[in-house]
Amino acid sequence: MIYNIFYLVTRMEIVQQQVTLRARPRGFHLITADIEDCLSAIKRWKAGICQVFIQHTSASLTINENADPTVRIDFETYFNKAVPENDPDYRHGYEGPDDMPAHIKSSVMGSSVTIPIRDGRLALGTWQGIYLCEHRNHGGSRRLMVTAWGN
Repeated sequence: MIYNIFYLVTRMEIVQQQVTLRARPRGFHLITADIEDCLSAIKRWKAGICQVFIQHTSASLTINENADPTVRIDFETYFNKAVPENDPDYRHGYEGPDDMPAHIKSSVMGSSVTIPIRDGRLALGTWQGIYLCEHRNHGGSRRLMVTAWGN
């Protein structure tokens, strides 16, 4: 049994790629295809894990509904109500009224998502997609580090 575990570990492959996403307006944007495009190496894998990490503090990642765009609009509405701009209690405001709320939203949403890989594909559910959550009015391009391991 120990020999079999060692054998699987030595056959494991790891791929990592930095992906730069074009600038998008404030809101929740499906980026599943952008992630899949950089993962050609997983097509021959039976099983694995993919982690997507955003290298920014005012944007975030999540997984949710990929079919109805009103879900993404409702996400934006909810977070704008929950974390409003121009709150007089915020101290950090050097980069404009959307900056501190963007940091809070990013911390609430999270900086990474993890997706299983099965039979050469991301094993997302039928109605699931990966979102870039852009919390700034003009956030600019965003960098992601995509790491996958499997065999």
